[in-house]
Amino acid sequence: MAGGKMSARQKMINLMYLVFIAMLALNMSKEVLSAFGFMNEKLAENNVSTTTKNKEAYANLATKASEQAAKFGELNKQAIQIKGYSTDFYSYLEDLKGKMTADVEDKEDYESMDKTAFLDEYFFKGDKYTTEGQEFLDKINAYRTNVVSVLGSDNKFISAIEKRFNTNPVVSKKKDAPKKPRPWLDYRYKGFPLIASLTNLTQMQADIKNTEADIVADLLGGKLEEALSLDNYKGIVALDKNAYFAGEKVTGKIVLGRYDATMVPDKVTLNRRPYTNIKDGQVIIDMPAGNVGNHDIKGQITFTQDGEPVNVDFESSYSVIPEPSNAVVSADKMNVVYRGLNNPISVSLPGVSDNNLRVSATGGSLSGSRGKYVLKPSAGNTAVINVSAKLSSGKTVNSKATFRIKDIPAAMGSVRGQYGTVRMPKSGLPNAPIAAGLPDFEFDLKIKVQSFKIKVPGQLTIIVNGSKLNAAAKQKLSKAKRGDIINIYGIKATANGYNLKKVLPVNIELTN
Repeated sequence: MAGGKMSARQKMINLMYLVFIAMLALNMSKEVLSAFGFMNEKLAENNVSTTTKNKEAYANLATKASEQAAKFGELNKQAIQIKGYSTDFYSYLEDLKGKMTADVEDKEDYESMDKTAFLDEYFFKGDKYTTEGQEFLDKINAYRTNVVSVLGSDNKFISAIEKRFNTNPVVSKKKDAPKKPRPWLDYRYKGFPLIASLTNLTQMQADIKNTEADIVADLLGGKLEEALSLDNYKGIVALDKNAYFAGEKVTGKIVLGRYDATMVPDKVTLNRRPYTNIKDGQVIIDMPAGNVGNHDIKGQITFTQDGEPVNVDFESSYSVIPEPSNAVVSADKMNVVYRGLNNPISVSLPGVSDNNLRVSATGGSLSGSRGKYVLKPSAGNTAVINVSAKLSSGKTVNSKATFRIKDIPAAMGSVRGQYGTVRMPKSGLPNAPIAAGLPDFEFDLKIKVQSFKIKVPGQLTIIVNGSKLNAAAKQKLSKAKRGDIINIYGIKATANGYNLKKVLPVNIELTN
C-alpha cells in the first residue's frame, strides 16, 4: 500500500481498506466494553446470592453460639468482627461505584462507558495520588490487615486473603512492557475504561463475600466435625408434644445424640427410679402426665465401654396445662382480608392436632387443611372463620374469628419500576412497558396492565390497549421535546385476575 505511484482508484481502495480496519477495531472495542458490562452483571448477581448464603451461615453460627456458648461463643465473636469489617469495606466500594456512574444516564449502556477520566482524576494527581486514591488503598490494606488479625497468622486462609487484597507493586507480564515494578493502583486503574474499573470493583466485592463464606464455613465446619466425635454423646429427651392436659399420658422417646439402634443401654434411671421400657436403643416414655404445672424428666443411661461403665445424663421438662375453651385463629397478613385475593389463614388449637380441627367459613370460600387455609372473600363486609374440635377428654370446643373485608387499595402506575415522575430519554419510552404496583402492600400480586391513556403536550390524548405504546401513541410522542411531561393516566389493570378499582397515573419527564 506504500511506495510507488498509485492511481486515484488504487488510493481510494487503500483508503477504504484503512477505514474498514478502523471500523473493525472500533467494533471489537465496543464488544469488549459490553463483555465487561455483562461480566459485571454476573458478578453482581453472584454477590447477591453469596450474601444470602453468608447471612444464613452467620445466623446458624449465632444460633449455635446461643445454644453452646462454650463451643461456639468465641467463634461467633470472630465471625461478627469479620462481618463488620466486610460490610464496611463492601459499602465503601458500593458508594464508590455509585459515584463513578452518577453521571451515566443509562446504566446498561456499557458501550458508552469507555471514558477513563473519572478514576484518572479521582485517584491520581500527576504522578501522585489524590486523597481519595490514598483512601482507596488504605481501605484495601486495612481490610486485609484486620481480617488477618482476627484469624491469626497461622490460619489456613491467610495466603488466599493476602493474595486477594494484595496492593504490592506489579511487574507487567507483557513481553514488550518495562520490567520495572509499577505501583498497584496505577497498574490496575489508571487509563482503564469506566466499565472495566467498575467490573474490577465488583470483583473485589466478590472477593469480600467469598472471604466471608470461606471463613464462616470453616469456623462452623470445624466444630461440627468435632461434634461428630464418639466422645460427644448426649442424652436427648424427645416428647411427642410439649404440653399435656391433666389426666393424659406423657409419651415420647429418650435417645442418644448420634442414635444407633444397636447401642442398647445396660441400665436406665428415670426420675430416680429404674426403668426398663427399652426398644432398639430407645428408652420409650409412657407414664401419667401428673397435675397441672411444670414437670422434669431427669435420668441416666449407662453403657459399658472398654469394660468400664459410661454414664450419659439426660434432662428435659414438660408442662401440663388446663384444657382450652377457645381456638387460636390468626390472619397471616393482619385482621383484614382482601376481596379478590387468596388470603392465607392459620388455625390452631393448643393440645389438638391440626387434622382433628373442623374449620368452616361464612362470607367467603375456604380451602386448605391441617391448620393452613386460604380464604377468598365474597361481596359482603365481613368474613367469619368457625372452628370446632373434640378434645381427648370428650369435650367439644367451638370458636370463631371475624375479619373485615376490604378492596385491594389503589395501585400506582410505573415505568422501569419507578413511580410518580420518571426521568428518561424519549427513545426509551416507546419500548418501555407501562406497569403498575402496590409498593407497600403485603401480598405478592401479578398485576397486568390492560389499557391506559397517554397525553403528549399539545397533542390529542391517545387510548392504548395493552401495556406498550401503539403506533398512534408513538407518532404523538415523536413530536415531544426535551423537558416535556408525558402523562400516563386512566390505567386499567388486573391483579391476579381481579379488576383493580383505581390505578394512580405516572408521568415521564423527557431528558432529551
